[in-house]
Amino acid sequence: MTVDRGLLATLKAKPGKGDELAAFLEQGRALAAAETGTVTWYAFKIDDTTYGIFDTFETEQARQAHLGGQIPVALGQVAEDLLAADPDIRPVDVIALT
Repeated sequence: MTVDRGLLATLKAKPGKGDELAAFLEQGRALAAAETGTVTWYAFKIDDTTYGIFDTFETEQARQAHLGGQIPVALGQVAEDLLAADPDIRPVDVIALT
């Protein structure tokens, strides 16, 4: 297995919506687990309004499939209610892992 690419997304919750955003992210775990090309998927909290997702892939095709998959669609459906700004989604190169 060669995991050499990922996605890093940071999400800013509207005031008072952090817990709802966290609950939404917890639900995303099942969607990510169903994706055959997603190797790892992490949702995390930085502070009361800043959350994130980090996921990894073995191929560019898997990363692109994820970007066009169910999680971004679901996020788009709740973004207006939960997010203070558009998500910051960046492709990253994985340079080391254990």
